[in-house]
Amino acid sequence: MGPHRKTNQDAAFTASWGAAVADGVGGGPAGDLASAAFIHRLAAGRLDGLEPVQLADAVRSANWDLRAHVERDPSLSGMATTFTGLFAARDGGLLLAHTGDSRAYRLRGGELAQASRDDSLVQALVDRGIVSITDAASHPRRNIITASLSGAERDAATVTAHDAQTGDRWLLCSDGLTDYVPDEEIRDLLLEFPHAGTAVEACVAVALEAGSSDNVTVVVCDVVLDAGENGVTPAQTAFYGAAAERFMEGLESA
Repeated sequence: MGPHRKTNQDAAFTASWGAAVADGVGGGPAGDLASAAFIHRLAAGRLDGLEPVQLADAVRSANWDLRAHVERDPSLSGMATTFTGLFAARDGGLLLAHTGDSRAYRLRGGELAQASRDDSLVQALVDRGIVSITDAASHPRRNIITASLSGAERDAATVTAHDAQTGDRWLLCSDGLTDYVPDEEIRDLLLEFPHAGTAVEACVAVALEAGSSDNVTVVVCDVVLDAGENGVTPAQTAFYGAAAERFMEGLESA
């Protein structure tokens, strides 16, 4: 996580069973609180071995937590966050949940593919053939999102199922990376650095060098099946974000 703005509105968590990134919506109040509160609720729930409907329900419950914060403190009304999370599924595959413009990519066989679809104005224009994919990357309204999580009843995440293959590498990130680093360069960085932590550091460094004026949060997950049999120690749950200290209690058991 590379802070750039005075207030870092990103939050993230990593664990052996899942990982997620959230980006508090700019222009609204307490974006750092929105992202951290939402991510904490998911991390504390240990969402391991889920069916798609269970993951959708977990996202809905975490979203209701945001509403509870607003009910306790009306000054927080309007706070919202994007969200992209990857979780172990009951069938041995993976489940991806997504809202907003934080992204998920999968690297397989040297090829990088975007696994999430941006909930954004520019993506809608691309879908209609009004804006090309090439022009979308520099469109002046590319940061306008059409969906987020704010505690509203209508809020929801898109959940998709993916197979899990040993050697796959997943990247979850806020738009502080993708607004400044093209997909081809992200792919090259993921291929160049075999250690996940080093790959994260490289992605953040390149984004900042490219002039990112946003916070840059990156999570890299490597798929290892039967980790215990291969001598891989499961990662402890870790929680990141400017407002993380408000929600640390209870994570040790996640």
